[in-house]
Amino acid sequence: MTSVLPQPADTAAPEHTATRRHYLMCRPEHFAVVYSINPWMRPETSVDRDLAVRQWDRLRRTYLDLGHRVDELDPRPGLPDMVYAANGATVVAGTVLGARFRHRERAAEAAAHRAWFAARGFARVHAAEHVNEGEGDLLVVGGTVLAGTGFRTEPRAHAEAAAVLGLPVVPVRLVDPRFYHLDTAVAVLDERTIAWYPPAFDAASRAELGARFPDAVVADEADALVLGLNAVSDGRHVVLAAAATRLAAALAERGFVPIPVELSELLKGGGGVKCCTLEIHS
Repeated sequence: MTSVLPQPADTAAPEHTATRRHYLMCRPEHFAVVYSINPWMRPETSVDRDLAVRQWDRLRRTYLDLGHRVDELDPRPGLPDMVYAANGATVVAGTVLGARFRHRERAAEAAAHRAWFAARGFARVHAAEHVNEGEGDLLVVGGTVLAGTGFRTEPRAHAEAAAVLGLPVVPVRLVDPRFYHLDTAVAVLDERTIAWYPPAFDAASRAELGARFPDAVVADEADALVLGLNAVSDGRHVVLAAAATRLAAALAERGFVPIPVELSELLKGGGGVKCCTLEIHS
């Protein structure tokens, strides 16, 4: 069935152009919350895995309806967080910087990602020396990488990312543990525009991001706390948490097309739309 996609609410807003994207996702066949490595995870909370799979599949179908390519990484038993595929690597122009996870519970995911890329002919697949958690903390904005640190990715990984990916890196520091990855506090909307939640960052990082992106969309705390900023944009359509209603309205006012999806079960593991979506940047 073909979905009917919403249109921008304000026809006077600037027109944005969508470009076809290539995503990697991992079906949550083994998803569970059995340990706690971020403030969102409560092992005593029940998880409906069937619902998680249905919600994930709706997200996958949304990308397909938008004309994007979606490949799948095979889930592995004993790795319940593999559904958060964005954390496994950062990929730019055929070069893969693999992740090195901070917590042992997720460590084996890194090799699974590297193996997937190597098997598909990516010639430059780099095993990281320093802790980096993929697109969780390394977000490509145009020709620059915003590089988060504070809770997961080590500052030493920023220089490694610059050397491997061949792009300039702009470090920023997260200070609120609820926003433990950069992609929980920043959404890349297009090559020049972000949405963000300033209180998640230290003063120097707020100044840096404010100067670089003076026209950024600013999210409020309520929408940040439903991981509304853990969103995926193709330059026009912004797929985001259904509960982030004020952020969706702000995006529409700016000429973007918000597409809400419900990922309530996967939020129990501390992840949302972006966490489930690794972009393979061409």
